[in-house]
Amino acid sequence: MRRVLSAALAAAAIAFAAPAALPAGTPGVNSAEAHSCSSGYRHAVIGGAHKCLRRGQYCARSADSQYRRYGFRCYKRDYRGSYHLS
Repeated sequence: MRRVLSAALAAAAIAFAAPAALPAGTPGVNSAEAHSCSSGYRHAVIGGAHKCLRRGQYCARSADSQYRRYGFRCYKRDYRGSYHLS
């Protein structure tokens, strides 16, 4: 019984220590650094997804408050009724 208990405790200790042992450059640790955008674009997190934003791109009107954090607004409409960043 003691062997089973000590084996279970050792397995639990290894399982909890493994995430702390990840190197600092892995994408799971700091995902903002792992995602980069080309020149002229701004990196943003909109609706939980990483996006590269630029003026004139299509946007979701419902996420206008999130676009504003990055200096954009989603209120201009084209002749078809689609919204674009400005």
